[in-house]
Amino acid sequence: MNFVKRSLGLLTFSASMLLVNGADPRGVQAWAAAYSSATDVGETTQAKIARAMSAGPTDVAKSARIVDTDAEGKEVVLREGNNGLTCMPGNLQVVGEPPMCVDAPSMQWFADAKAHKPKPTNTVPGITYMLAGATQRSDSDPYDAISPPITVGPHWMIMWPFDPKTTGLPTTHKSTGAYIMWAGSPYAHVHIMGRP
Repeated sequence: MNFVKRSLGLLTFSASMLLVNGADPRGVQAWAAAYSSATDVGETTQAKIARAMSAGPTDVAKSARIVDTDAEGKEVVLREGNNGLTCMPGNLQVVGEPPMCVDAPSMQWFADAKAHKPKPTNTVPGITYMLAGATQRSDSDPYDAISPPITVGPHWMIMWPFDPKTTGLPTTHKSTGAYIMWAGSPYAHVHIMGRP
């Protein structure tokens, strides 16, 4: 499981696709700018950092870069990191914008989905942690923006195009175990309930 070692609803984004082959090789700036988390204006930086860190395993979050976005959608680095993962506080008032910790392949996967690319272009599986829980609209449609919100407990995801026929995993939401989310779409991925 080396791919797990390398490193959780499609999120509602508001900016352009991830920059690749440019000055931002990790894609953090473009991806974070697309992930709006302007919550309570009076919220302290420490509160945002704590919420962002709550999304990942302690050993991951303690060394991750923490980013937020300002009211204009520009990236704000709340804390630098050194393990290649980025955690974001999210916006708990918006469905699909939970606190999360992601690696670079996951950022690429989400940017490709936002851009409606025919399929994700990450060349290795990505890891996304949403251990503080999340809200989403659908387990079957990555672009559903109107269904009632679904509350999801702590989980993590492997961002890679898994096929339920070859994995034997179910395609319906489960409160425990694993299932394939968005099965039948190019953005199908493994959704694993609980903590890794």
